Amino acid sequence: MEIHYQTTKVLEKGALQELFLSVGWASGNHPDKLAHALRNYGSVFTAWDGERLIGLAGAMDDGIMTAYVHYVLIHPAYQGKGIGKQLMNLVREHYKDYLRIVLMAEKHALDFYKNSGFVEVDDAVPMYLDRL
Repeated sequence: MEIHYQTTKVLEKGALQELFLSVGWASGNHPDKLAHALRNYGSVFTAWDGERLIGLAGAMDDGIMTAYVHYVLIHPAYQGKGIGKQLMNLVREHYKDYLRIVLMAEKHALDFYKNSGFVEVDDAVPMYLDRL
């Protein structure tokens, strides 16, 4: 297994659908919208095993101060191999001059994000409207 990483916002819909559904994310049921949305992100970092998309980190940003990491996902067959860590390193490096990088972590992933340098904020509560 030789993993390679790249920065791209144009991804094949079927590859996106396979990756997102592999981790149980409902957005994978909307591959057309997902592919379109990622083209509008500030940055998208991907991990590949040959031609297979196995990981993705995507962030939106305002161009100078704040970046919001919306997606970080690794295909279950590749989890625990440092791929997520490398994708987060790419995000951190890309946004190193920004004042804040924000994300909303699922509870089962808190340790991963803490190990990536993120901290919980006591006076903030994540909220969203869900239409999936």
